[in-house]
Amino acid sequence: MQKEGSGAPDRGNSLRRDLGLPAVTLSGIGIILGAGIYALLGEAAGMAGNAVWLTFAIAAVIAAFSALSYAELSSMFPRAGAEFEYVSNAFGKRLAFVVGWLIILSGILGAATVSLGFAGYFSDLAGLPVIPSAILIVLVLAAILLAGIRETARVAIAMTLIEAGGIVMIILIGLPYLGQVDYLEMPRGIPGLLQASALVFFAYMGFEEIVKLSEETRNPERTIPLALMIALAVSILLYILVSLAAVSVVGSEQLAASRAPFADVAAVALGPAAFTLISVIALFATANTALLMMMASSRIIYGMASSYSLPPFLARVHPRTRAPWTAVVAVLLATLAFLFAGRIDFVANVTNFTLFVTFIVINASVVALRYRAPDVVRPFRIPGAVGTLPVIPVIGMASSLFLLAQLGTPVLLVGGVLVVLGAGLALAGEWQPHGAA
Repeated sequence: MQKEGSGAPDRGNSLRRDLGLPAVTLSGIGIILGAGIYALLGEAAGMAGNAVWLTFAIAAVIAAFSALSYAELSSMFPRAGAEFEYVSNAFGKRLAFVVGWLIILSGILGAATVSLGFAGYFSDLAGLPVIPSAILIVLVLAAILLAGIRETARVAIAMTLIEAGGIVMIILIGLPYLGQVDYLEMPRGIPGLLQASALVFFAYMGFEEIVKLSEETRNPERTIPLALMIALAVSILLYILVSLAAVSVVGSEQLAASRAPFADVAAVALGPAAFTLISVIALFATANTALLMMMASSRIIYGMASSYSLPPFLARVHPRTRAPWTAVVAVLLATLAFLFAGRIDFVANVTNFTLFVTFIVINASVVALRYRAPDVVRPFRIPGAVGTLPVIPVIGMASSLFLLAQLGTPVLLVGGVLVVLGAGLALAGEWQPHGAA
């Protein structure tokens, strides 16, 4: 059944192409770095012990398979709708809607998760309760998004440089302590290591958000895949080094008990003043990631509304700032609602569920399009194939399914409900302009 909307999307103007390779790469690094390492390092250390660095390496390998698939697809279809566009071309609009729905939710859930991480650091610094602190930062970030892409990118780049500086600082602090612990010590064994790997996959969430900047990037067919690869490589290196440094200074047990793990590492090594400094840096890091997740969700909402898969009013673009303002407001309201969902590790793992399911479909889309659309120009093409079957996307599907199986039953149940809800909305039909059949 099809529904009538309120006419064609009232976009005002198209999105503005203001971003080059440095801006897109730094935005990508910014969204990746703050998400997990500042907010979830303690949780992961509790599961994996001093081998927590290995969980980041395992998650990185699995992320890289899917990142290559995103790179190929983004070079073929450089549009803000991103996953929705890719899956539409591979499997049709109904499955594409479910994937787009999950990606929107992953950005909103991720922004809520990281905003709670921000609030944990802010609470330790200012003494304010966690939920009001999280609400405040979400409102501030929405205001930045509404100001436009140029302003958002400037804020994001500045905060990225600050958060990267904090991670480098922890790495330098840990250098004299290297070798003081057993880096393969795993109190929960291999099962704990794998569960932690599934959790810290959240730390790499963000590489897939880069593709949603395609309609605001100059020469996106080349720029987006290159920025994606650079951002992921830099993040992998920093994550492994900083997790090694952190367990070297305080050990996994103290990390697991901390609400502000990086700040505790700095305090042990350098004293209370360092605790305050790192806590302030962590505020920038978590705020930056939440900002960029909210931005990415608003862009895919805009892209889906432009294709009438969501109500057309969500594709409206402000005539002065050229920001998709109705989509930003929708993301703001949903993020505020999810702040009340509870524990940060549970929200993070529900986000991971949406990512793993999405990555399975995205990798499958690469395989399908190699057969269904072999002649479409691919400025970036994944190397390696057996005959016409690309090997890396197949490994990406299998590894994402493996990590999905590591999530707990409550997470799988909630995730399953979200998939069913998305499928129900997809079956309800598209929103069409007046007069459309």
